Amino acid sequence: MTASYGTRTTPPRCHKNLFHSCRFVGIFLMTLVILLPTSSDACDDPPRYESMMLKDVSKDLYLPGDQIEFKCRLGFKPIIPLLPTTAICQSDNTWTPLQEACTRKSCPQLADPSNGQVNGTFLFGSEVHFVCNEGYELVGTKILYCEISENNVAWSGDPPQCEKIMCQPPGDIPNGKHTSSHKDVFEYNEVVIYSCNPSGGPDEYSLVGESRLVCSGRDTWSSALPECKVVKCQFPVVKNGRLIAGFARKFYYNAQVVFECVQGFHLKGNSTIVCGANNEWQPKMPECIEVLTPSSTKHPILNHSVSTPLSTKSPVSSVTVSTPLSTKSPVSSVTGLKPTSPATSPVPRPTDSEHATPGDEPPKYLGGGIIALIVIVTVVGIALICCIVWIVLHKKKKRLQENRWG
Repeated sequence: MTASYGTRTTPPRCHKNLFHSCRFVGIFLMTLVILLPTSSDACDDPPRYESMMLKDVSKDLYLPGDQIEFKCRLGFKPIIPLLPTTAICQSDNTWTPLQEACTRKSCPQLADPSNGQVNGTFLFGSEVHFVCNEGYELVGTKILYCEISENNVAWSGDPPQCEKIMCQPPGDIPNGKHTSSHKDVFEYNEVVIYSCNPSGGPDEYSLVGESRLVCSGRDTWSSALPECKVVKCQFPVVKNGRLIAGFARKFYYNAQVVFECVQGFHLKGNSTIVCGANNEWQPKMPECIEVLTPSSTKHPILNHSVSTPLSTKSPVSSVTVSTPLSTKSPVSSVTGLKPTSPATSPVPRPTDSEHATPGDEPPKYLGGGIIALIVIVTVVGIALICCIVWIVLHKKKKRLQENRWG
């Protein structure tokens, strides 16, 4: 018997590198087959609302036709009239729409405290603020919150009260006293005034600090207690300066003086100073600084124009005289000018007599020549007019005589 052997084929194997095994591919495909129909035939998670929550436990899958019911959250109550609270998963995989069916609860009504007010709303989640009238202070919690308390809402604490502000006596000071010292308690805005006793010595006491104290809060005064002590400043002296206000024999606390400088000096610092609590002038004493005039390196030259007639016939000639200024003794360049002392005149101005030279006319007659010329021209003109008039009249007379004899 002969045995025949045919070709033996092996089934195909998955490649080892393809997802590591064929089993993984099969599981992945089965998962897709299961998930595809469910994702297209179910509603999304139930909607969320501020005032409502699901009445029952939420499920993982909601198919068309499934219903869910909502209830009010803590701190909320149903709106009257009642609104729908049930939603249905529709065939298009959406939930029927719902409105907020609940509203906030209110905490118990709060009245204004005596001598105060309460501000705010009383609804769940809100807060109220308490304030007192002037002269009263708040005792207790200033802010209360409307919050959940078990299955209802309530205020976070008890309302505060407004009590009248009172002060204990401010206290006594050495060498001084205050008004109403017999009282054991002071009301809000009540005032006490401090003053100093006589010193019994050569120098009086000064009140350093505020003399007027006001009760501004519970056992709180408007400022610290003042002091009564001797405060005396030295007599104020400024070199090259003088007092113009605040004259006194002694200068005690808060004494005020005003300075100015003498001519030729300017003030450096404050012109007004005050005697301070440390027995010193405040701010520090000013100074009087000398005003320096800048000196010029060049001296101006003074020009004098002098017109001297050279003769009676020749025209008038002008001679210019330049006189330099000097701090020693100015010298005129014209013969006959006398030097002038700087103490009597900083700028020398020669007189007419100083300009005169032997044989020349004094400068005061320079203008006289012009006036004489004008007079001569005027006289000649008048004489000429008279001559013309005389000739005309003479000719007219002669013509009349000829007519008469002819």
